[in-house]
Amino acid sequence: MMDTTGRRTGDYGVSESIGFLLIFGMVIVGIGLVTLYGYPMLLQQQTSADKQIMQKNMIVLQNDMKSLAYKTVPYKETMLNIGSGTLTVYNGSYPLNPADRAKVEIYPAGSADYVTFYPGSLQYHSPSAGVDIALLNGAVVTRDLVTPGSAMLAQPRWFYDATTNTMVVNLISVNSSFPIARSGVGTVQMTMKNTNFSVFTIPPGVGSVCVKYHSETGQNYDQAWADYFATAMKLSQTGSCTGTGIYQLPITSGGVLVVKQYDVEILSI
Repeated sequence: MMDTTGRRTGDYGVSESIGFLLIFGMVIVGIGLVTLYGYPMLLQQQTSADKQIMQKNMIVLQNDMKSLAYKTVPYKETMLNIGSGTLTVYNGSYPLNPADRAKVEIYPAGSADYVTFYPGSLQYHSPSAGVDIALLNGAVVTRDLVTPGSAMLAQPRWFYDATTNTMVVNLISVNSSFPIARSGVGTVQMTMKNTNFSVFTIPPGVGSVCVKYHSETGQNYDQAWADYFATAMKLSQTGSCTGTGIYQLPITSGGVLVVKQYDVEILSI
């Protein structure tokens, strides 16, 4: 439609409508791109941050257990944020078939006279981050839910004194009087329940003392403990201590093996 001067009277309206549609379309496309690419990236960064935070939290809880066991502190309490997962107590005395429970065995080669210990664990499980992180027998260990293998983030307190031929093994179990699990913000309260100290003098004729860690069914941390035994403790698989996961302690005949067992009770999370 034209006016008396020959100009199209609807040009300004068309121009504004097209501009609005272009800008509106760009906004929608931008929101779509952010939703499609940016939001999953933010979620991935958040779950990665939650994983790193929980690794640090578990090391803090490990230090709490060390205070209970080695410094005779009666009670410890730590508040933490359990993001993107669940923190669960797996009782050391949980009524599973013993063959299905995590355990540590220490014995003279050819017999089983010394210690069979069921540590239980305090475990963080996160399907979104694809990871398990556990406070297990005084160590902090982690494993990927997709790929096999595991790693130790913080070591337990075991040591050998070659001068006196003395081996000291500290074993820490996790227990609770009722099932406990928590997501979100929680407060981990723990106390020392029982302790037990055993001293074994290695008699002449005992060629070697063996140690073996067995993982609980569905919670395989064998590789983490194998690396600790072989790399950190420099234990070997020789003589009578051969087989999957079996290592020889450095203590020899006439030496002393000291096994300290601590039972930590988790009161709440």
